[in-house]
Amino acid sequence: MKKLYLIIFCLLISHLLYAQHPEWINYTNSDYVRSVVIDGDIVWVGTKVGGLVKLDKTTGEITVYNTSNSGLPHFVVRSLAIDSSGNKWIGTYGGLVEFDGINWTVYDVSNSGLPHNLVYSLSIDGSGNKWIGTEGGLAEFDGTNWTVYNTSNSGLPVNTVLSLAIDVSGNKWVGTYSGGLAEFDGTSWTVYDTSNSGLPHNVVNSLAIEGSGNKWIGTGYKLGGGLAEFDGTNWIVYDTSNSGLQDNVVRSLAIDGSGNKWIGTWNGLAEFDGTNWTIFNTSNSGLSDNYISSLVIDGSGNKWIGTWNGLVEFDGTNWTLYNTSNSGLPDNYVMSLAIDGSGNKWIETYGGGLAEFDGTNWTVYNSSNSGLPDNYVRSLAIDGSGNKWIGTWGSGLAEFDGTNWTVYNTSNSGLPHNVVLSLAIDGSGNKWIGTYDSGLAEFDGTNWTLYNTSNSGLPHNVVISLAIDGSENKWIGTEGGGLAEFDGTDWTLYNTSNSDFPVNVVRSIAIDGSGNKWIGTREGGLAEFDGTNWTVYNTSNSGLPVNSVNSLAIDGNGNKWIGTEGGGLSVYNEGGVVSVGDNKNIPPTDFILYQNYPNPFNPSTTIKYQIPEASNVSLKVYDLLGSEIAILRNGEQAAGTYNVQFSTDSYQLASGIYFYRLEVRSKVSSKHFTKTGKMILLR
Repeated sequence: MKKLYLIIFCLLISHLLYAQHPEWINYTNSDYVRSVVIDGDIVWVGTKVGGLVKLDKTTGEITVYNTSNSGLPHFVVRSLAIDSSGNKWIGTYGGLVEFDGINWTVYDVSNSGLPHNLVYSLSIDGSGNKWIGTEGGLAEFDGTNWTVYNTSNSGLPVNTVLSLAIDVSGNKWVGTYSGGLAEFDGTSWTVYDTSNSGLPHNVVNSLAIEGSGNKWIGTGYKLGGGLAEFDGTNWIVYDTSNSGLQDNVVRSLAIDGSGNKWIGTWNGLAEFDGTNWTIFNTSNSGLSDNYISSLVIDGSGNKWIGTWNGLVEFDGTNWTLYNTSNSGLPDNYVMSLAIDGSGNKWIETYGGGLAEFDGTNWTVYNSSNSGLPDNYVRSLAIDGSGNKWIGTWGSGLAEFDGTNWTVYNTSNSGLPHNVVLSLAIDGSGNKWIGTYDSGLAEFDGTNWTLYNTSNSGLPHNVVISLAIDGSENKWIGTEGGGLAEFDGTDWTLYNTSNSDFPVNVVRSIAIDGSGNKWIGTREGGLAEFDGTNWTVYNTSNSGLPVNSVNSLAIDGNGNKWIGTEGGGLSVYNEGGVVSVGDNKNIPPTDFILYQNYPNPFNPSTTIKYQIPEASNVSLKVYDLLGSEIAILRNGEQAAGTYNVQFSTDSYQLASGIYFYRLEVRSKVSSKHFTKTGKMILLR
């Protein structure tokens, strides 16, 4: 089901953000996802036109509820929430629905106190009351009674409620369309708008509350808006004129465990740590274009970046641009890159042929001065003998040994198609050739073997990307069939219907030193696969600026360099980006207990700590009265950094404040470390 290709990034965002607004999803097709909640191993997904989807992460079973097979009153599911009893509350364009797993109860304007059937937002407070944002105002439902707040009977400034958040004091923060932001403490209303506060725009799309209680407010519509921070007294506004924000329309917000803000706009995503904004694009770096087609890293760690406006070299500090006006580059559309054993760069262009650059001199090979059959060059690989293999856009495959050219095409070889999209060379020197619409070819120097949808497990005949892992397994990215793994005998397919893979168009593949696969997709973000688990990074849960990833490279420090379509260049490392000179393997020197993340959380959070020497470790969770809730760690551990997940799925816990306590007694010294952290559960 194509509507499910965005589910997994929603799973990840639950680790980043106490989500306040269901419209933080990146919509990329007509049947897009509107809202997601997680109930243990079950994911509930609200779609725009497909109703409600239930996904069992354990079994992979998918159940679809719509107007024809359930009590769902409308096929548009705009918002979702789960109460402490596990009942699902579903906001639709046909009213509010409660689903206990068997029975459906519909609340609409004809049978309840719901003020309008268009339900945009939902939140559940610590007492279990449901707060419902509609086109006709805000409703509170305690299970029996309805209380409606609108412009005629309360301080609500307008009746269209787009976003909701509840702070630790139980105050409701209500984002409206054109009326600004309202705070309601149960008795009094306070309205913040452009006329009486620092709010930059009266359309409030998104809300997030950080651990300190500061409110972060995403505003804007069309041209105006920006991001506002409000500490209860002071307003700070960030927009394109005074910050690294790329666009003033802020649709989504996330706050990570370090307190960094991730801001989704109509022009990409920014990370803000309170001081610095981090984005690589044409506006803040030496990049010549935000469309990055290819990436390679040389032996010195320099990044070579192919764009649609020239070639860029980045040494970690300085950016150098090579284009048709200042170098021997024959065309500014750089399609692919490779570096040979001598450190020479080979640059394939779209229309200008192939260029070799030794750091000083440029040599250009094209159809008029060499055996290159076509100036539109699409893919490139270098074998163990230093021979270059060049895939063209319509004239087949060329081999160049430095002197002689050999061309393979459909008329003189077993090549199945003359458009060669991808290339990889295995440990035996066999060439693997991905073609347009004719599948995958293997060439051992003499024989050709063809794999396509009719004679193999290949899921699609357009093969965009290829990679080969340390076990010689081939990883094959296709145009619409997802990702295939081929071990020489068996095929394993990963797609949106049988795995957590986000979308079935695979543009790039890279494999890190641990054997993890990193997969760049079109409009589905970046996926990591460790052989069992999938992790998806996209604009809603990470610093990825756009969701189309054209190219990938991994440097010696484990940093992932990610070239995007229209969003520039991103760098990611799970343990923090490592610069030249950093030593990622320095062991911890202090006992540290970090703030849990996300915080507030529901239903799970991660607790991180580090110990510098072998120790007996106790990590426990307590309630506000000091009663023990859970034992997360109790025993000996070696020196290192650890992440422990605490999930409320196994406990009947109400919203409120809880504590986690780390107690460490060293086994090699007399050191004794104890620290307690506070975390907030918001149902």
